[in-house]
Amino acid sequence: MEETGIPELTIEQVEELCERAEQAARKYVLFKIPNNRISTLNVTVDAEVTKPITVNVDVSVVLSPLMKDFDVEALTKEATKRAFAHIEEYLRELSCKSTKY
Repeated sequence: MEETGIPELTIEQVEELCERAEQAARKYVLFKIPNNRISTLNVTVDAEVTKPITVNVDVSVVLSPLMKDFDVEALTKEATKRAFAHIEEYLRELSCKSTKY
């Protein structure tokens, strides 16, 4: 992830960043697939806040056998992409707030 000029993150900010990313990924998957067609949905977001900030997002989806022709790989890639978009948005918000002081 690129350097955005944000200050060191607090524990609360790291938690918020991870929560937003996880919610974005889950929301995308649940938008695309009905909940009753999902056997397992795991979203893991890890953040290492030493500069530069490193964030890892892992989305794992196991669908019902009724969804055998669905492209799960494309679904998880897009969910991960959405999570990173929310991470970047949050870091930009923090960057803007830090330049106001």
